Amino acid sequence: MKRKEIKVVLDANIFINPDTRFLFGKSIEEAINNFLHLLEKKSNVTCFMPPSVFNELLNFVEIKKVSPRLSLIDRKPPSKYEIPIPAILLYEFIEEIRTRINKGLRVAEKHSRKGLRGAKEEEIIKNLRNEYRFALREGIIDSKEDFDLILLSKELSAYLATSDKGVIKWAQKLGIICISAEELKNLLTN
Repeated sequence: MKRKEIKVVLDANIFINPDTRFLFGKSIEEAINNFLHLLEKKSNVTCFMPPSVFNELLNFVEIKKVSPRLSLIDRKPPSKYEIPIPAILLYEFIEEIRTRINKGLRVAEKHSRKGLRGAKEEEIIKNLRNEYRFALREGIIDSKEDFDLILLSKELSAYLATSDKGVIKWAQKLGIICISAEELKNLLTN
């Protein structure tokens, strides 16, 4: 009996984020090489990565330390002009952006007031950046690479392996099944 073909779109954060990378290796290069070793043994699993995400991954690795088996990951761009996206998704995204912009404004106002009261400049800036980043970026797709992952997963009817909460949230709105690094490793070892 032939085993079911499984397609997985990979987010670079599986290998970059220390919270997930440890499942495959200590360093980014070791994690990628160990992943490729496991993937090579699974004839029914095909992994994809949009070129934009692949290039993002290459920014974090010493390529000469990565196995030539990197070609086991198919680099495929999503068909951006052919994938239908429900209008409600764009509507919700715009509404969320507006809400986040307002949250960012409140964070900036709060820290401006601290500056006017004489708080230390470096501390204000550090805290402002952290709170502002959280208010605007946590739980949302905030890059074209994130959107490429979602589009390619939708196009291929593939699982999406990621730990990015924003990507997970928006992918699930389109019915995409997201898997964690741990689930990905189990898929490759069982």
